[in-house]
Amino acid sequence: MADVASALQKLATYRTQNNRASQETFDRGVIVLKSDVAKTIGEEGWAFLEQLALAAIDVGRTDVADQCLQLLSDKFHGSPRVDCLEGILLEATQTPEAALKYYQDLLNEDSANAAIWKRQISVYRRMGKVEKAVEELSQFLDTFYTDVEGWLELADIYSTCNQYTSALQSLSHVLLLTPQNPFYVLQAAETAYTAGDIPLSIRMFLMAVDMTDADDSVALADSTPTGITVRAWYGVKLCARRLLKDTRLSNSSASQTPAPKNINLIDELATERLRVAYSSPGKKGEIAQGRDELFAWAALI
Repeated sequence: MADVASALQKLATYRTQNNRASQETFDRGVIVLKSDVAKTIGEEGWAFLEQLALAAIDVGRTDVADQCLQLLSDKFHGSPRVDCLEGILLEATQTPEAALKYYQDLLNEDSANAAIWKRQISVYRRMGKVEKAVEELSQFLDTFYTDVEGWLELADIYSTCNQYTSALQSLSHVLLLTPQNPFYVLQAAETAYTAGDIPLSIRMFLMAVDMTDADDSVALADSTPTGITVRAWYGVKLCARRLLKDTRLSNSSASQTPAPKNINLIDELATERLRVAYSSPGKKGEIAQGRDELFAWAALI
């Protein structure tokens, strides 16, 4: 029982951290499943069975997934979550057409089943039916506007089709729904850069810096950029140099975003911030890797 308790604890940690860890989940989950304890521990047991079913599908053990789904179906017959799991198993074992038919039948019964609708869209995309996926996803977002994952998926589809302006429009909805997430701001900045809207891009990169750099109690000169902030400063540097090299870019913003003033100062600041990031001692006193390359790059452009 000690092994079972340890496995359950580890699996609960994976769920809390939203960590799929498919192989580890499967190995530990099988121990719990064989013990038959899942039926006796209430809500945690059902969450475990759902977690194990997904892991089993990931590692190709559909027999174990079937066993988990049977237990879940017996307890929650007709549950949308169980229907969705059965659809995922169907996707792994049958043709895409069979999965689409299954999802369509469920949507005919309940057209507002968001999880099933999103699974259907993912199947269309894997089949290469991009236009159909975009059509369905657009209709989905008209119904479920606040679904951030849906907008991110739509932006990703547009980006893979080199339609960066449309991707940026999708990301604008993401920023309206989650304005405090710096990762989405950074994604929008990079997409704007690829779309050629440099004034908008530098504005978004600077916004990402403002959201992730040291707090107001620490002077800029005393702070060291790390993580996402370093990436944002890279973007600021790239945009500043492009604006300096080609002044026409300042007046060619598709979003009508004005270029910031004092681009030279912004360029110098970005260079200084990147130098600080790559000059700071790392673990055990080691200088950050890539410092020389960064300094040479900053000097050249």
